[in-house]
Amino acid sequence: MYRQIAEDLRARIEAGELPRGTQLPTELELRERYEASRNTVRDAVKWLINRGLVETRPGQGTFVVEKYDPFVTTLDSVSGLGGEGDAYVTVVSAGGRTAADSVPRIEIQPAAGKVAAELQLELGTPVVSRHQQRLIDGSPYSLQTTFYPMRLVDQGAAQLIQAKDIATGAVRYLEEALGIKQAGWRDRITVRAPDAIEAAFFKISDDGRIAVFETLRTGYDEDGHPFRLTVTTYPADRNEFVMNVGEVPPLVTPDPGGREHGASGLSAGEARTG
Repeated sequence: MYRQIAEDLRARIEAGELPRGTQLPTELELRERYEASRNTVRDAVKWLINRGLVETRPGQGTFVVEKYDPFVTTLDSVSGLGGEGDAYVTVVSAGGRTAADSVPRIEIQPAAGKVAAELQLELGTPVVSRHQQRLIDGSPYSLQTTFYPMRLVDQGAAQLIQAKDIATGAVRYLEEALGIKQAGWRDRITVRAPDAIEAAFFKISDDGRIAVFETLRTGYDEDGHPFRLTVTTYPADRNEFVMNVGEVPPLVTPDPGGREHGASGLSAGEARTG
């Protein structure tokens, strides 16, 4: 019986009667519709969950899983993992899609954990954080926060604490304002379950069924000292990563409409980082 209910619900999802992202009828409504017991209805919903068709959000209910057109990021792109502001928009637009990011949210906070470790600061040292939500085609695709030692503001880099995009990009701005030139960076990529804030923004469960990639890009000056840390999280259900080595043709991936397009990402000479 539960399989019959599950198959009927799956058919309704695939036919668009239960659109992606919408909430399933309540357990009581399903029991009444199918004249079934509580356990039978729960087994049917569990069957749908195990097949990735629906998901349960604590305190909200059960929802039809949204399907996203994956965005492909090339790991050898300058702006792919660390791009902010205009650089991010440039990379996404190069793939024929529409990008948008929020006005930066600025905070001044004591350095702790990985921020203190990556920037080689004593615990409690003030840092500036610039946080942005990033969307593709109107849907949330990543969250990004960049941290800078507060001493850079004290030395004259006042735009770091202004709630607006830095027109030239933060890396170039710091070079022009303070003479700090980024000589290189290190990217660290991990996979983990989303936290509550990420789960809410990406509209995914926080139980780890959909993981997030977390990338840490630490920028170093010409003396080998770290001066910026960019932390970006990408949900795994709508992001893919490609690494190119040597001379390879452009990656071509089909989109849901049956067309083909190249993977997004620019070479080192084609984009600037924020």
